[in-house]
This record gives sequence, structure tokens and C-alpha cells, in this order.
Amino acid sequence: MKMQQVNRQRLIVAISGASGFIYGYRLLQLLQGTDIDVHLILSRAALITMGAETDLKLSQVTALAAQVHKNEDIGACVASGSCKSLGMVIAPCSMKTLAEIANGIGSTLISRAADVMLKERRRLVLMARETPLTLTHLKNMLAVTEMGAIVTPPVPAFYTRPANLDEMVDHSLGRVLDLFDIEVNTVKRWQGLSAIRRSEVS
Repeated sequence: MKMQQVNRQRLIVAISGASGFIYGYRLLQLLQGTDIDVHLILSRAALITMGAETDLKLSQVTALAAQVHKNEDIGACVASGSCKSLGMVIAPCSMKTLAEIANGIGSTLISRAADVMLKERRRLVLMARETPLTLTHLKNMLAVTEMGAIVTPPVPAFYTRPANLDEMVDHSLGRVLDLFDIEVNTVKRWQGLSAIRRSEVS
């Protein structure tokens, strides 16, 4: 676990139980190359998803965070607005977690910390992961957007012509970190159609 240093910026990363554990894990890896201290929260459902979708061990995940909080610990520092941070990313964000945030239900540390981001007017990014979407899902997305959160589903950018799944994941996460002005050099920036035509000719 990384030692937290004085005056370093803090980002809260939560991983909930939606499919796509790789987004949360890869986000932690990308943040290793920055001067950001990560406070990590994992839901119980996220651990189930981790086992179903990856060969990772919990220790491999928690080692990438400066501090790890139990989702049941609603008294953790990130549950208070006095705990300064750049904001919070939930990657992926389950529809259950989305519903709790949309309705102000702070029964877990993830939903409580998200509520803190909203009340303190800090950036809250939700990588909502579900399809198809029900009317309830859409209403909850509208509700959190009206509160100030940013709903960012992990949608591949095919104009980048990704060669594999890793490139798709990295691009989506790079765009999420763009929202916090954190550069990790995984985003292939759109240069316009003329740039694509030039590359095709060459």
C-alpha cells in the first residue's frame, strides 16, 4: 500500500458490483503514474464480480491504493465533506449504487461518499454499466445529472481504431480522468477527418 504524503491530492475510487471490474482495477493502475493518492472503496458485490471476471487477488487490487476503506465503514474520512478531494469515480457503477445516489440513500460508504461529493459540489463521475436500460435507470441517471454528477458509460470510441480490449478500456478511463484534468496518456485525441485521410494515404 502506498504511503500517503502531505499535500498530495486525493481521488476517491469506488468499485461496485456491476460487470466490468477491469475498469476499476485498470483505473487504479493508471493512477499509479500520477501524484494522486487514491482512497479505495470496494462493495461486496464488486468482490464477487472480481472473482467471476478476473484472476485477480484482493491484495493485488488494494496494493494500488494509498488507503482502503470498508464499504460498511460509514464513519471513514471520505464520508465527511471536511476530507478534501478532487472528487470521486465509481468504476463501474451498478444500477443499485446509482439508485442509492439518486435517492440520497447513504447506507454504504460508497453512496455516502458520493453524496458528499454532490453536497460539496465536487466532481462525481459514474461509469454506469448496464444494458438495456429501464425507465427507472434512465430516471436515476437524469436525477444524478441534475444534482451535478457526470454519468459516463464506458462506451468504446471506434474512431481510435482500437486493436484490442485493453486499448478500449484505457481510452474510456483516460476520458474519465480528463474530467479531473489528470493526464495518463491513454487517449487518442481526435484530430479531425483530414488527419485520418492523411494516415490512410501514407
